Amino acid sequence: MHDVTLNERARLVLNILVARYIQEGCPIGSKTLAHESALGLSPATIRNILADLEEAGYLVSPHTSAGRVPTTLGYRLFVNSLLMINPQTMTGTDSLQSKLDPDSNLPNLLQSASALLSNLTQLTGVVALPRRNRIKLRQVEFLPLSTNRVLVILILNNREVQNRVIYTDRIYSSSELQEAANYLNTHYVGKSLLTIRKELLHAIREESDTMAYLFQAAVDVGHKAFIEEEEDKDFMLAGQNHLLNYSNNDVKLERLKILFEALTQKQEILTLLEYTLGAEGIQIFIGNESGYEVFDECSIVTTSYSIDGQIIGSLGVIGPIRMPYERVIAAVDVTAKLLSAALNHD
Repeated sequence: MHDVTLNERARLVLNILVARYIQEGCPIGSKTLAHESALGLSPATIRNILADLEEAGYLVSPHTSAGRVPTTLGYRLFVNSLLMINPQTMTGTDSLQSKLDPDSNLPNLLQSASALLSNLTQLTGVVALPRRNRIKLRQVEFLPLSTNRVLVILILNNREVQNRVIYTDRIYSSSELQEAANYLNTHYVGKSLLTIRKELLHAIREESDTMAYLFQAAVDVGHKAFIEEEEDKDFMLAGQNHLLNYSNNDVKLERLKILFEALTQKQEILTLLEYTLGAEGIQIFIGNESGYEVFDECSIVTTSYSIDGQIIGSLGVIGPIRMPYERVIAAVDVTAKLLSAALNHD
């Protein structure tokens, strides 16, 4: 029995069983399901359907006569049925919007979004910082400080403003810095930070002996302004403590320690969040579907957020496989929309 061959009655039984198991956390038997008015089936008929579902790999019996629990395949069919309809609308959207202050700087805004995800789901919220190759330059200005220090003002994606101090190889006058800014604004506005860095680095390596004085000044100051900094964080995380509520129950304590270590190392979760940038809508990884053993006892629900209609980052929720998917899907969907609205606020 494969997914496409399940009849509507079997799908209904499976969906009700998964929903009850998510809510109650204990194996569900045929007698329990027989009380579901939506089924209208006898316990004997339900037992036959459950046996077929178990044989097909959608359910498993943890103990003899102890009822059944969904497998990853069972969860997947259940979740797919949720995704076929529009995500449940979250109530109080106006009050949720107030949690994301559009006047906050980008790190604070993303941290607020991860906290909102965690509060809405009582699970772990994660928001990836915008990818450098998706952040475009809108304007750059240079202001001379004392000696060879220069204040760099970057306007990115029409909204984000970054200020940083750089140290140049020599002292530049105000007029030289203005000419350098004019050159960079003329030739690099609209390009991604990653592209600008690569082109300026290439100019330094390949054209340093022949480039004109003005170009040399622009490259010297520009390269230092756009040089890639070591990021303290690649994503904002909130609510890790919520996972502790599931230890020794849905997630083993030893597995939880490995999960926390993976979140510290970042690579696995960043890869999944990166995948979301190239996909449409809500993405859900259930257990071993992620391809990473560390997430075998977890589910991750993700989607993307955007500026000016361009996807620049992703966010999501990490929790046990037995999570309230409908509520989590709705929370991820509305948070992404609210974050995008805040980022696009004039």
